[in-house]
Amino acid sequence: MGTFLLAGPLHAQGVAPDAFVRQLSDEVLEALKSDKAAQGGDVARIRALVDTKVLPHVNFQRMTAATVGRPWRTATPQQQQRLQEEFKTLLVRTYAGALTQVKSSTTIQLKPYRGNAADQETVVRSEVRGGSEPIQLDYRLEKAGDGWKIYDVNVLGVWLVDQYKNSFAQEIAAGGIDGLIAKLAERNKTGGKG
Repeated sequence: MGTFLLAGPLHAQGVAPDAFVRQLSDEVLEALKSDKAAQGGDVARIRALVDTKVLPHVNFQRMTAATVGRPWRTATPQQQQRLQEEFKTLLVRTYAGALTQVKSSTTIQLKPYRGNAADQETVVRSEVRGGSEPIQLDYRLEKAGDGWKIYDVNVLGVWLVDQYKNSFAQEIAAGGIDGLIAKLAERNKTGGKG
């Protein structure tokens, strides 16, 4: 999978979506590059960075609901909470692993922003550079108060919600919402990927 580059609290009133992504990306890159343990591939350290810098800027309820699809509406509040927790754990582990690939030469280049900062939802496109090939990394954002929240990420042409939607549907068809929760919990315990 790819990287999920974002960072700490950014709630400046009127921040344009591309400026939001730029600042968040720069903060995470700086934090990774200045942390010797993270540079050495310490996944626990990188996970902690993701927890503190990235997660406050993600709408996991919307992301999980979109990934689960129609069955989300019939899930109990407890099931919805468990799904969010397990999906979040899966994504944090996946992206923490991807962030171990960040090098001192890694940069983020934003594509020209084609949206309107007044929109309630928008897409900001970028590329991660520093490896042999640039990695496409795009964000779907929604207006959240004075700032923005991420509700989907596109890595190399595949939107995250779409990537997991089919496997989640198969798990739900086989074992219902509780079956999906159990499968995600099992993957998270064993370190298996979605």
